[in-house]
Amino acid sequence: MEGYFALVLHCHLPFVRHPEHDRFLEENWLYEAITETYIPLIDMIDRWLDEKIDARITISLTPPLCSMLLDDLLQKRFARYLEGLIELAEKETHRTYWDKPFHPLAQMYLDRFKAVQKTWTKYNGDLIAAFRKFQEEGKLEIITSAATHALLPLLENHPQSVRAQVLVARDHYRSCLGCDPKGIWLPECAYVADVENVLKEANIRWFVTETHGILYARPQPRYGTFAPIYTANGVAAFGRDFDSAKQVWSRNEGYPGDSRYRDFYRDIAFDLDLDYLLPYLPAPPQRSFSGIKYYKITGGEGEKQVYNRHEATQAAAEHARHFLHARMEQIRAARAVMDRPPFVLSPYDGELFGHWWYEGPEFLDYFVRQATFDQNVFRLTTPSEYLKEHNTHQIARPSSSSWGEEGYWKVWLNETNAWIYPHLDIAQQRMVELARTYQAPSELVERALKQAGRELLLAQSSDWPFIMRTGTSPEYATRRVKDHLLRFIALHDQLTSTSIDETWLKNLENLDNIFPEIDYRYWR
Repeated sequence: MEGYFALVLHCHLPFVRHPEHDRFLEENWLYEAITETYIPLIDMIDRWLDEKIDARITISLTPPLCSMLLDDLLQKRFARYLEGLIELAEKETHRTYWDKPFHPLAQMYLDRFKAVQKTWTKYNGDLIAAFRKFQEEGKLEIITSAATHALLPLLENHPQSVRAQVLVARDHYRSCLGCDPKGIWLPECAYVADVENVLKEANIRWFVTETHGILYARPQPRYGTFAPIYTANGVAAFGRDFDSAKQVWSRNEGYPGDSRYRDFYRDIAFDLDLDYLLPYLPAPPQRSFSGIKYYKITGGEGEKQVYNRHEATQAAAEHARHFLHARMEQIRAARAVMDRPPFVLSPYDGELFGHWWYEGPEFLDYFVRQATFDQNVFRLTTPSEYLKEHNTHQIARPSSSSWGEEGYWKVWLNETNAWIYPHLDIAQQRMVELARTYQAPSELVERALKQAGRELLLAQSSDWPFIMRTGTSPEYATRRVKDHLLRFIALHDQLTSTSIDETWLKNLENLDNIFPEIDYRYWR
């Protein structure tokens, strides 16, 4: 073997759970991802196990995502959502019976939704158990992220908050997967100096950063992104490979833009009669995606063409083969000028594969199979496995960086969301004061302190400023930040100047029930 290749999928969604409503539009983010990304990934790795394919990939499962996947209420609601999808797809097979281009697609969706339901039932709705099994079988390395995916550089002035984000995430990973994480996905690949000190405290051995975070490290790394670097305290930093990122992410060159692939935005929920769709809409009468889409990207200005599943999977196979040969050439070229085997790390958003790019799971499956059986230039590995075999690397300090727009914090700190941070600053200071004040609290006071920690963590999520910037659901994101900050302020007042309203606290614990075993002392 001339080198190594590590595929990293970052699976994350914000914590969205609303027991106060029977149906809630934004909860569909989770249900769509389960149907189109997480269960297809589980089915794919299950096939690898059955066929004894010696594959290795890395997946980050963030604490908010794990919490939602394990939540009884959301599991029941997903089962209801899936039953609705199956019923709608069945109706579509009847509606399109005489419509030759569309009927096979309606049948495809019906078969697919039933297959999703079969996998859901196989694991009793516990998808974390499936991923845990794959890790224990050695096919998968699962890593964590910050507790609520906070952009850590924007918490730099509050080291206790950075510490809480990392240690709460470490504890939560342990409770879900029965061991400690070896690696972490820094939210948005955002690195700032000294973050690694908290990672070392949590016994995390490596993290992923953006390409220029490694290229502009000091001193300059000898091998660029083709090898990790060690920070001064021994935590390894892996840089994102630019070439492989461009082949997938580029708006002009990226594979998902191929005209043969399914169009994400053209959905029957926006084409068919509203009365027909009403029973299946998450927030009627508001139209929203159903997941049944009959058209391909097509391209150009002409009329959309009907999706052809065979053409699309053929395109996925072609792109997987192209990606494979590009990695082989890249690794051969790097090996020719290096005195060690090059290491290439390609990280992507997990939800790209299946949700946004419908054929993404097929692309991954084709690539992994070809990489396993059809070449001997590189070996599929995980960062932890690689560090175990190759533990001598250059020491350098990465550069501040993120994979967001222009490479820094612009997406999360701009005119649409800058108002958040002065309020967060005050709340963070108050949380530190609370943690230091209460050394041996009563049971009720400790519950209030824990809930204050939960509300602060949820307010710190990078998802809310991101959504405000992109404009997808800005009213919802704004409300979430305000709600969590107002709840924190009320808890602080009750802990410092009035008395704790236990009935209200109990309701809050039910609403925002993430991290049941949170340790408020981390803010000391």
